[in-house]
Amino acid sequence: MFLVADPLYEIDLSVAREGFDGKMCWVHARAGALPPEQGTDPLVVMTLQKLDISGSDIFYGLNQMRTVDGGLTWTAPEELESFSRVPFTWRDESDLEITVCDFWPCWHPRSKTLIGIGHTVVYQDNLVKSVRPRGIAYATYNPNQGNWSDWRTVKLPDESRFENAGAGCAQRYDFPNGDLLVPFYFKEPEGNQYSTTVMRAHFENGEIRYLEHGSELTVPIKRGLYEPSITKFGDRFFLTMRNDDHGYVAVSHDGLTFSTPKRWRFDDGTDLGNYNTQQHWVVHSEAIFLAYTRRGANNDHVTRHRAPLFIAQIDPDTLQVINSTEQVLVPDYGARLGNFGVTKISESETWVTVTEWMQSSSKEVRTRDRVYRDSVRLRDRGANNRVWVAKIKWNQPNRSIFIE
Repeated sequence: MFLVADPLYEIDLSVAREGFDGKMCWVHARAGALPPEQGTDPLVVMTLQKLDISGSDIFYGLNQMRTVDGGLTWTAPEELESFSRVPFTWRDESDLEITVCDFWPCWHPRSKTLIGIGHTVVYQDNLVKSVRPRGIAYATYNPNQGNWSDWRTVKLPDESRFENAGAGCAQRYDFPNGDLLVPFYFKEPEGNQYSTTVMRAHFENGEIRYLEHGSELTVPIKRGLYEPSITKFGDRFFLTMRNDDHGYVAVSHDGLTFSTPKRWRFDDGTDLGNYNTQQHWVVHSEAIFLAYTRRGANNDHVTRHRAPLFIAQIDPDTLQVINSTEQVLVPDYGARLGNFGVTKISESETWVTVTEWMQSSSKEVRTRDRVYRDSVRLRDRGANNRVWVAKIKWNQPNRSIFIE
């Protein structure tokens, strides 16, 4: 369906797949687009993974779906063996498993490679281990074989504060020379508060190599600053970050040294209402936009107010959200929409992809051997684990803002 949203764009909302078995749901739908041959649509590869709704963040190996006709049709989810859980040992504990989650594929123009970046997650007895290591995981896509390389992790400085360092759900920026700006967050494994920074890295021969990192940003509020995303608009870099109580934003001229983080607010000075949830960037050559969820939208029934999914233009000077430009990208059917991705398809089209996360905040459905977080109320409101694709179709030419 088409929703006219703004003089600069229209939103074409579609569903790539849907269906829910009551126990496992698809999450983390994010896509990467390979530039097409002349006159054809790009190959778009969407990665996503199954979540066991009986507990918190019980993820299984990545799957992928593909489309070659602009999202009109999609292949069925295909499990990727290279991302299956595998045995893991840490600090003499050998009864662990590890896999990759919060993955985000993105085209790397210099090397002509689709690179996906996320982070590792460690399980013990099928529950996320509370004190654990974390690594910045990545893999590359092989278009000839239609599969992904084995994942590996970026080697960071050998310091204990980087033992738990992740780039999950992180939107990156690629320089023309091929270097990457990868925002990530880190802490001591036993620590409680994260700091966010941006790593400059080099990609060559299938390897991401750490070069340096910049400002280390946090706030003294609960878990600090985490799940960052970066973009460039004009001559500055913009960094948005999650915090348990408020979303935060900072700016930089070099992508490494950032200003003091400030809370996201509307242009009338009121709080945006985003909290404990990621935000991401949508950029056009004429304007910069933020995609986010927030409280105050008749959505108290949604866990952490993570639906609907909004988009609004940003004032790049005041770092405020222009209230009058806010539009709904994906509607509220009762399920969370907070974990999403943004994909540049072409100069005239950008996609936002997200799944309906079929897990409430309460535990009400019991079987003999498991307790499943209640999804009945979500289905009563219309949620069905849809994989949404919100196609932002630009009405004005986009002047190659993604590749300098």
